[in-house]
Amino acid sequence: MILKRLAAGFTALVMCAALAACGTSDSSQSSSAATAETTPVETAAPAEQTPETSAASLRVAGLKGPTTMGLCNLISDSEATGEYEFTMYGAADEIVPLLVKGDIDAAAVPANLAATLYQRTEGAVQVACINTLGVLYILEQGDTVQSVADLKGQTILTTGKGTTPEYVLRYVLEQNGLDPDTDVTIEYFSEATEALSQLQAGRGTIAMLPQPFVTSALSQVEGLRVALDMNTEWEAVAGSKLVTGVLVVRTDAIERDPDAFAAFMDGYKASVEAANTDLEGTAALCEEYGIVAKAALAQKALPECNIVFETGSEMKTDLTNYFQVLYDADPSSVGGAMPDDAFYYNAEA
Repeated sequence: MILKRLAAGFTALVMCAALAACGTSDSSQSSSAATAETTPVETAAPAEQTPETSAASLRVAGLKGPTTMGLCNLISDSEATGEYEFTMYGAADEIVPLLVKGDIDAAAVPANLAATLYQRTEGAVQVACINTLGVLYILEQGDTVQSVADLKGQTILTTGKGTTPEYVLRYVLEQNGLDPDTDVTIEYFSEATEALSQLQAGRGTIAMLPQPFVTSALSQVEGLRVALDMNTEWEAVAGSKLVTGVLVVRTDAIERDPDAFAAFMDGYKASVEAANTDLEGTAALCEEYGIVAKAALAQKALPECNIVFETGSEMKTDLTNYFQVLYDADPSSVGGAMPDDAFYYNAEA
């Protein structure tokens, strides 16, 4: 049974999923109006309906933060049609069992969680698109860091030890000729709020943080600026895009009605386009659906969150390169093995 196979590795799976790069809990905590509870967004069924009895053609879950911001406009459209059911969650460990059991059909999640789920479920899920590229930035309170080389001898405050932020930082440093263990000092914190408090207290001047928390931090620390965009630095050394989030979908949901799923993907693409052009409207929806605590923060962060709709062979190339770096650093970060071709929906072999 899939759930029994999942149980033994569940703790490690959740740890791999807890990407600081998603910035979900951190951005929520940075706002006084943030809420700690999950926020359901029902668009197709009465409140008493369960996922098993939902009449919606596709049941979709999202995490608070950048990975779900591109879905806002589709969520809004679906409220009128009732075609899709969307539910928002605060943590990946709430989504994983629902997706494994088939209580939901698809979810916007961190990319390495999708790869891990593919291995744990023995191919019961596929990745349909990349929805968010990198959201990590090097911030400095000062003006000394103009390149990765300038980080030599510096202390970097960050989050995500043992997860993708660490792997990304170490890879970029190494590819620029720096030894992460001797040429820099990396101090890890459990949350971005802790790293920020160190900056505010003057116990550091450089930090690597995710959006939308970066936007919030820039308004809280005088003289703080974006020194390096890790997307740019990653692409310069890896030759492919840095990936944060994807849409993962159960294969049986695609096979149940391939045309309906293709129509959903068309709607998703249009929703992402709107998220990148109608910032004010999308930001308002982000607040309404509990994806980002405040519309003002979402509107400022949206242009820096790298929300995309990348599919097919381009998606496969970028994810394969990204997963290879993670696998080389720690095979368990992608479920113990590189995903094979069947993992990629509608991608060329």
